[in-house]
Amino acid sequence: MALERHRYNGALPNGDRGRRKSRFALYKRPKANGVKPSTVHVISTPQASKVTEPRPPHRGDCDREAEDVRKTCDREAEDVRTTNTFEMQQNILLEKLLSYSEHHTKIQAISCKSQHSISYTLSRSQTVVVEYTHDKDTDMFQVGRSTESPIDFVVTDTISGSQGAEEAQITQSTISRFACRIVCDRNEPYTARIFAAGFDSSRNIFLGEKAAKWKNPDGHMDGLTTNGVLVMHPRGGFTEESQPGAWREISVCGDVYTLRETRSAQQRGKLVQNESNALQDGSLIDLCGATLLWRTADGLLHTPTQKHIEALRQEINAARPQCPVGLNTLAFPSISRKEVVEEKQPWAYLSCGHVHGYHDWGHRSDAEANERECPMCRTVGPYVPLWLGCEAGFYVDAGPPTHAFTPCGHVCSEKSAKYWSQIPLPHGTHAFHAACPFCATQLVGEQNCIKLIFQGPID
Repeated sequence: MALERHRYNGALPNGDRGRRKSRFALYKRPKANGVKPSTVHVISTPQASKVTEPRPPHRGDCDREAEDVRKTCDREAEDVRTTNTFEMQQNILLEKLLSYSEHHTKIQAISCKSQHSISYTLSRSQTVVVEYTHDKDTDMFQVGRSTESPIDFVVTDTISGSQGAEEAQITQSTISRFACRIVCDRNEPYTARIFAAGFDSSRNIFLGEKAAKWKNPDGHMDGLTTNGVLVMHPRGGFTEESQPGAWREISVCGDVYTLRETRSAQQRGKLVQNESNALQDGSLIDLCGATLLWRTADGLLHTPTQKHIEALRQEINAARPQCPVGLNTLAFPSISRKEVVEEKQPWAYLSCGHVHGYHDWGHRSDAEANERECPMCRTVGPYVPLWLGCEAGFYVDAGPPTHAFTPCGHVCSEKSAKYWSQIPLPHGTHAFHAACPFCATQLVGEQNCIKLIFQGPID
């Protein structure tokens, strides 16, 4: 199974390094590291009403709170001894000690670094803590912006278009540091399920007072992350006949909801009971700043390989397509040089699809420098270099590269181009639009893609 990032066409601008990659393969771990919900604790802390800003409980805070509780019990015990009979003293002290023991156990659930837990802050004086225990039947993989060790797949904000990291700086990321977790069964059929939020270095997930959270009818707590984790399962699998499904939001506990009014709204959507958080081949995962494509092992078996795409490139070049005006031979550059415009690189008029070599005539206006008039059919439109789509995981079939996305010029098979042209991808807090899977540029035009018209050699 694998996760693949939109926009990066096979590799990050500075190369795939460590946990920061354009794709991430999930393998069965040598030892299971999955967790499942266990004990639930309700912690009431009257002292917290004095705190101006709620924050996740840390080990030091919990130790100090336990000491405060112990001192309080000692003071109350002294008051009991001076005001009650011996029998009453025994009963009251026993009740206080049991209360202290229960409270200390709850605090340990948070402070123990070997214990996974999710904390739901209901108010400044009450927190619900759900302990998670080891699950020998699952493996857990975490995705997020953080570079801390609990994150298996580090993702950063996607910059649309051809801009590199040096050209466009992200001032404030919208991707959560611990965005989501994927839990995979270790036994067949190896089902993978996605959950919002990931455990931090203290093995805790903290939903603050302002986060959307609630208690379900069956009594268990659940909630949503600030910007949410959205998932879209294609109808009919990831094939040329597939149709886009509806985008849904996944909760911390893995339930499926309709989308909120805006990405970070406090009010959750409606529960969708007939859908699940199980990922399938072609599922899209949006983290509000990065979109991931989920591919299963079976699905990848029917996907063209990198060698196949290279063979298609060589086949096109072997046909010696020519510029119909300059009559010079055109050739797609090698995959290793896919970001460098070369002298023989094919260019296309995206309004009509005619493929030419580069030239500097045909400008219609100074205001639209990229608008040119095609010398073959006089159609005016964008004139851009063509790039072969190199990320094999985005292809729905192994057909020849005959179509280009508009306006970026990335080329792939007809069925792949038409599939991605109809997929609405989240953009911002509430917008959706189709985008090129290879560069994340918003698509335009009647069909979002165009059939290319090559001219063969004139012998």
